[in-house]
Amino acid sequence: MFLSSAGWLHDALILFAGLWAGTINAVVGSGTLVTFPVLVALGYAPVAATISNAMGLIAGNVAGSWGYRRELAGLGGTLLRLLPASILGGITGAWLLLHLPEEVFGTIAPFLIVVALLFVIFQPRLQSWARERAARRVQPGDVAEGPGRPSWQLTVLVFLAGIYGGYFVAAQGILLVGILGIFLHGTLQNANAVKNVLVLGVNVVAASSYLLFAFDRIIWPVVALIAVGSLIGGFVGAAVGRRLPPVALRTVIVLLGLTALWFMVF
Repeated sequence: MFLSSAGWLHDALILFAGLWAGTINAVVGSGTLVTFPVLVALGYAPVAATISNAMGLIAGNVAGSWGYRRELAGLGGTLLRLLPASILGGITGAWLLLHLPEEVFGTIAPFLIVVALLFVIFQPRLQSWARERAARRVQPGDVAEGPGRPSWQLTVLVFLAGIYGGYFVAAQGILLVGILGIFLHGTLQNANAVKNVLVLGVNVVAASSYLLFAFDRIIWPVVALIAVGSLIGGFVGAAVGRRLPPVALRTVIVLLGLTALWFMVF
């Protein structure tokens, strides 16, 4: 028995896209650049696809956050300050998605996909820059500043990233890793762990907004398929995803993003 009336191949594509998205979200982010093109290619309206995709990926966000729980040790103060900023940004972004005309999303989405793809392409350079900046910041004899004391600049940037995530979802994880890697006092693994929690917070808030104010736009079979796939993928990504060849992974993500661009524009 199929979740949708379109047949097993349709359902299998969405399930596999959710599995893949959950895996790479736990590792680097940008899973929506897998699921969004698939949903658009299958004929779903862009806004409905974004809403349903964001809700389905929550299961994968939970799995990824749990898988990186060890890297969250000692970061309680960081989360207490950054999570509210991320959630407020997510509320703002979800409000924009629900209240701006759908034509606006159709116009802006291709540009947002380009931004997301640029983050995917330049992620290694961002991480290298973050490592070099962190190395220069800590000098021999310095007293290390605890990871639980984020700066106000980091808080503002996390809020802005939350707006982006609440509106479009795609590649907010990579955006956050870039920000956290530069401004957070900790390792990049710490940054990735915090990223998973912040993305989870944004998606939960956005999903709550959709349930309250856009219930008729939610495609529940799509939500269910992506949720199952991303839940499995989240555990896989947290456990073994870091062994995947990063160049190959980024190449496929970029190709899928370009596919989404093609469908959105033409």
